[in-house]
Order: sequence, then structure tokens, then C-alpha cells
Amino acid sequence: MSQGPPPSPARHAAQPALPGTYATGRAGHEAGGREAAGTAARYPDAPRSDAAEEFHGTRVADPYRVLEDPGDERTLAWIAAQEALFRRERDGWRHLPAWHAELVRLSGVPLSSPPRPRGRRVFFLRREPGEEQPTLWVSEAGAVRALVSPAAIDPGGRTVLEAWHPSVEGDLVAYQLSTGGTEESLLRVLDVATGAVVDGPTDRMRRSPVAWLPGGRAFYYVRRLPPELNPGEERYHRRVYLHRVGSDSAEDVVVFGDGREKTSFYTVAATPDGRWLTVTATVGTDPATEVWLADLSGGPLERPALRPVQVGTPARGALRIAPATGPDDPLWLHTGHEASRGRVVVTTAADPGPATWRTLVAGRPDAVLADFVPLTGPELPRPLALVRWTRHAVSEITVHDLADGRELGSVPLPGNGEAGPFSVRAEAGHEAWFTYCDHATPPVVLRYDARTGATGAEWPDPSVPRPAVTTSHVTFTSHDGTPVRMFVLSPATSPHGEPGRPRPAILTGYGGFGVPMSPGYMPHALAWVRSGGVFAVACLRGGGEEGEEWHQAGTGVRKQRVFDDFDAAADHLFARGWTSPGLLGVMGESNGGLLAGAALTQHPEKYAAVVCVAPLLDMLAYERLGMGPSWRAEYGSVRDPDEFRALLAYSPYHAVRPGVRYPPVLFAVADADTRVDPCHSRKMCAMLQHASAGPGPVLYRLERDVGHGARAASRKAALLADVIAFFSAHLGLEPPA
Repeated sequence: MSQGPPPSPARHAAQPALPGTYATGRAGHEAGGREAAGTAARYPDAPRSDAAEEFHGTRVADPYRVLEDPGDERTLAWIAAQEALFRRERDGWRHLPAWHAELVRLSGVPLSSPPRPRGRRVFFLRREPGEEQPTLWVSEAGAVRALVSPAAIDPGGRTVLEAWHPSVEGDLVAYQLSTGGTEESLLRVLDVATGAVVDGPTDRMRRSPVAWLPGGRAFYYVRRLPPELNPGEERYHRRVYLHRVGSDSAEDVVVFGDGREKTSFYTVAATPDGRWLTVTATVGTDPATEVWLADLSGGPLERPALRPVQVGTPARGALRIAPATGPDDPLWLHTGHEASRGRVVVTTAADPGPATWRTLVAGRPDAVLADFVPLTGPELPRPLALVRWTRHAVSEITVHDLADGRELGSVPLPGNGEAGPFSVRAEAGHEAWFTYCDHATPPVVLRYDARTGATGAEWPDPSVPRPAVTTSHVTFTSHDGTPVRMFVLSPATSPHGEPGRPRPAILTGYGGFGVPMSPGYMPHALAWVRSGGVFAVACLRGGGEEGEEWHQAGTGVRKQRVFDDFDAAADHLFARGWTSPGLLGVMGESNGGLLAGAALTQHPEKYAAVVCVAPLLDMLAYERLGMGPSWRAEYGSVRDPDEFRALLAYSPYHAVRPGVRYPPVLFAVADADTRVDPCHSRKMCAMLQHASAGPGPVLYRLERDVGHGARAASRKAALLADVIAFFSAHLGLEPPA
């Protein structure tokens, strides 16, 4: 593993602190721009013990095990002391108000989802500047009105609209609300004409898919079993149910899922005519997707005869069915089977298995097939298909003949950004809606008309001036010779996208779960770059930028490759003069927080500050915390000797060493996070505070009544402002005037 260039003098200008202490009394700036340290103070006491656990003959210490218990009085006292420490440190960030104002300005953009036309009505989400949460709206006969407003329900912004599904005719809408960040939702059904709730609430939901049947009398959906059936495993054991509107949900019938792995996730979809039901099943985050199909005209709705379309294949899959499809008409499957970057095959309901598949749109060696939708409206001279690709994380859309797959053209996009997913009419149509954004462009809804080939902006006005930044899409070589790509955002004044001089920089990435780091709109990145800094986004193995093989190359016992890619990204920024070790900070969220924690512990000399947001950090305990059991396909398991050794080798919590000069670190967590347990950060924070000989500080930022997912706009801006102000204090970048 490369050790990179030596630390710059500015990085180590301050005197080292003793383990268990941090520097206080910041006044002025040092040569490298970092605020100077004054006297030393002790961190709050943490409940440390001799706790340990044995794995495959190896005894591993876990000195802060007690901090896993959020109700233990020692944990509560430690949290209270850490919150007081964080407030004292934050009070010293003199540029925080200016950063906050800049983040509010850049975040305060209008946002809208693509519309979902249903019958004579059109449904969409929209959030105007200054609003805390998006509102669900309906448009009918030229009039627009709000249907579900989280702000009206909860002015404090703690309530989130997690999901919404209009019925085929548009007369009803099933919607799910969660409160306090838990992402645990209640499902209700609303009469669109009157606004009255006509069904629900139904609990044990978590962004459940809903498949309406014609007439609005019933729908299929996903729900967990009652908790008393599986005590201690209440977050798992999902099933597909049939629900009849107006009935007691306790009487709902299970139609799929019995006897399957407890961490299985399901999706459901039904055609608008109510004939075909599709069910997909995935174990945890495993990329193997089972696809099942049932003809609902052939028997009772409570007992659909599901037939396998793609089963026993280690590939993702999604089925598309046009309206009014018969048993011998074509169906289209977007699959990774025998195509790691994806392809589209044609089959029929009469015999949907792989033996009948015919490739319609072949995979590309240079791009990943991300989405596919047929357009079969009567206004078209021939049926067409839209295919969305990501080429090195940048979106492209091509147009194909639906009969033979020939590429007929492309859909122009405003720039090199991220597009999708597609939204189309329930009935056969000729148009598709999708969002577009890039690093400097907030999301805009675009409409493609297949009759004319024209693409236009639906909302908001795309002519709003963009912030002046330069984006460079660069390629560097990882430590094992693998080419890896990275987006580097720099001030527009940089000639030809070159830095001119080393600048305060932030490096981020994700590298997990097959998720690509596509060019999204990031207000905190724009704020940093507008102030003269550099912001880099690395597209690491483990992500989905180059297909499933790219993802698998960074999973399980191969996870260290992700961290090596990230380290090589930092080396590239140093070598090209974008920044230096005394000016580089790293940040990551969730799995990206694990990435930042690994960077911190494997190469502490390279970074001037580190931010971990909702991170995984104790990789020997992750399986028994939060949603950890669902992620075994991604990380491996301590139950396997080889996977245990790989997990221990990079687990940040176990990699902290006494006396090492770790840089300042900020852990930002939410107390209601039901995906990644906040105790990962509690344990890691205590470990670093005990061991680090760096000047610090090591801080724990706790946000209450918020979870891992969506949060109120003002709270998101406050979080980003704290993160950027922390970097500003330690990298020496001031906000724009």
C-alpha cells in the first residue's frame, strides 16, 4: 500500500497533544491556514473496560462495548459531555454564520419530481425555496392543489413523506409518512377528490412499494410480519400482501415470501389493466434479483400463480410490460445475466424463462445500462424504447426501435450530468419525464416527446445562471494498476481546470453497494469551490460506475481495494498540485463514512481533517447493529474465517493506535438512525480521544429526531454548514465575501 508524500510542515505546525487530550484556545491562523492551538484540555471520560470477544481463535479487544447501549447511564453521561464539547468548539468557528448563509442560499433551490400522470390527473412532489419538506400536489383541469403536506402536518419538519403511489385511475393515492427520522412509516389511502383518508393507517412499513389494481379496490404491497412472531428481529421478515381498500389490514393475505431468508426485500408491480403481477426478491443487498410473474386473470388475487422469469441467477433484473399485453406478446427484462454492465432481453409471459430470451439491446463495453422503458403509444409510427446509460458515471440516453433494438438516435441532455429515472403514463404513451442535474445545476424536470424527438424543460426554469465552477473528469491509476476516475471541481478562474497552486481541498467517495457517484448537485461542494477551494469525488471500486464486476471488485475480502483507490485519489491530487497533505480533508457518509474512517486510520499523515457522517466503523460488530444483517453480501461476515480476517484488517475502530498523530475528526450522527447505529461513532470517537497524539479535536455531533434518510431542509443546511465550517477551521479556507 502506497504511503504517499510526506506530510507538509504546515500539517504538523502545532505541538502534539498527549493521548486523551486536545488543543484549545484557537487564535489566528498558522502558516498552512489552520487555526493555531493553545493549551491542552482533557476529553470527557469514557466508560472503558477489558471487554473482548474471540473470533476463530483470535481474541479482539472491544474497550468501549458499553457505548453500544444508548440507555446505559454511562453512555448518556458521555453523550451529554460530548455535546457540550462540540458546542464549545463550534462556538470558536468564526466563519460558521457566513458558511451557513451560503449553504442556505445554494440549497434554497426549487425541487420537483417527474410527474406521474394517472387518468385525468397528474401527481408530483415539489419543494419551493424556504420550505422544509416536499409536498405532494395534484394537477387537474388546469388547477393545482396540495394533497399531502408534511409541513402542514408537522411544522417542526420532523415528518417525512417517504413514498406515494396514485391508483391507476388517479382517484386514490396511497402515501407513507414517517416521523422523527426512523423511516418507519404508516400507510394511508387518500380520496383525491375530497382529501379524506379512506384507509389506514397500516404500520410495519418502510417505503413499501404499492401495486394498485384497476378500480382502486385493492393493491399488493410489502409489509413486515407482526413483531411478536419474530421477537428481536422486528426489522426483517417482509412479505408481499394483498390488501382490499377499507378492510382491516390484520386480515391481509400473504401472497409471497413465506419461508424465505429473513433479510429478503421485495418489490411489486401490476399492469394498469390488472392482468400481470411482477414480484422481485433480493436477499439483503445481494445483487442477485429473483423475478416472478403471475397472470392475475387465471385465479384468485389471494393466490397468484407466480412463475419464475429470472431465478437462481447472480444478476439484477427488472421486468417491463406494456399495457394490454397478452400471453404471447413481448415482455422486456433488464438483466445483468451474462452481461455485467446490463442488457435488455425479450421474452413472453407464456414462457418467460431464460431459455426463451432474445437480446434486444446488447450491453456496451463502455457504459452501464441503468434504465429501460418502452413507448408504445398509438401516436407513434412504431414502438420505441428509451435506454439510459451511465458512462463512467455520466448519463446518456439512447432511442431504439422496440421491435429489433436498433439504435435510432439519442436524447440530448443539458450537460455531463445525471439523468433519470423515467416516468411514463400508465396507459400506452409517447412521452417520458426524467430529472437532470450536474455538479453545478440543481435538478430540473425534462420531458421527451418521442413523436418529435424534442426534449424540453418542464420545471423549473433551466436558464437560471449556474455557479461559476470548472469540473474536470480525470483518470488516475490505483495502487494495483487499475484505472479509476474522479470528478474534480475547482474555481472557474483556474486556467484549463488546473489548480495553479495547492488549494484547501475536500475528497469524498462511496465505493459500495454498486452505487455510482454520478454528478449530482452538491451545495456544500459549490460553497467550498466558490470560496477558492477544490472538491473531488472519486469513483471507486465497490460502486456501480463500471458495472457489476466493478462493484464486486470492492466487496467482501476485496474491500481493501476501495480504500487503496481512495488513497491513490489523494496521491493524484497531491501529484497534480491540486492540494497538499496539510490542506486536504476527507469526508464520507454511511458506507462513505467507513471509507473516511479507513482513510483516517490507514493514512493519518495525509489528511488535515476528517468528517464521518452516519458511518460504519466497528466492522466486527456491524452484523448485530442497525440493518447490518442485510449487508453481509457487501462486507462479508465474521462467521467466515477469511472474511473475519479481512474485516479486522480494515475495521477503523480496531485500527486506532495509541500515540499516533491523528488529524481533527468530526463524527456527525442522528439519534434515530435505524440503518447505521450511532454507536459506531460513539465507540470510534472514544477510541480516538483516548489514543490520538494529534492536536485534535475529535468531536461528536449528535442530531436528535433525525435518521439516516431525508430531513428538513433547514436541518440539512445546518449539518452541511457545520461540516464545511469544521473543514474551514482546519484547512484555512474562508467563505466567499
